[in-house]
Amino acid sequence: MTRRQTEPDVAPPRPLASRGTAVHQAADHSGGEPDFTMAPTVRLAAAQRAVSAAVAEAERLSVDVCVAAADSSGHLMAFARMDRAPLLCTQLAQDKAYSVSSFGGLPTGEWWRLLESEPALLHGIVKTDRLVVFGGGVPLVAEGRTVGAIGVSGGSSEQDVRIAEAGAAAVS
Repeated sequence: MTRRQTEPDVAPPRPLASRGTAVHQAADHSGGEPDFTMAPTVRLAAAQRAVSAAVAEAERLSVDVCVAAADSSGHLMAFARMDRAPLLCTQLAQDKAYSVSSFGGLPTGEWWRLLESEPALLHGIVKTDRLVVFGGGVPLVAEGRTVGAIGVSGGSSEQDVRIAEAGAAAVS
C-alpha cells in the first residue's frame, strides 16, 4: 500500500456545513470567541500504520496482544488481535485507547500516580465505564496535538506500554 504524499496523517479541521453547500460560522456571543472548536483527528491510514507498528513490536517481543487505535473522540479507527491474544484483551485495548482520548491524551499508566493519594477519587472514578487506570494506552500526537490514541492489551503493563509507544511513534 503506497501513501500519497499530498494527504496529511491528520484530518484538518473541517468547517461545519448546513444542509446546503453554505458553510456557517458559530455565532460569537462571548466577545471574540466562537461557540465551538475544531480539533484535528487521526486519519485511517495513520491509525492502521500505528496498529501495524505496534503488532510488529509485539512480534519482536514475542507477546500476543490486541491493539486498538482511536480518533481524538475515542472512536475506534483500526484494530488487530494477534492469533493467540486473549479474547478479554479485545475490549481492554479498545478501552485503553478510549480512556486516553477521553482525557485529552493522558496515558493510562499515569492514572495511578494521580489517584493513589486521593482515596475518594480512586474509589469513585474506577466505576467510570471504559476507564482503564493501568499502562498500555498512549496518545497519538501530531504537530504537538493529541489526534487520537492507541491501546494495547495482552502483555505485562510494561510490555503493553512499550508496544503502544512503538505504534504511536509511527504517527508522530
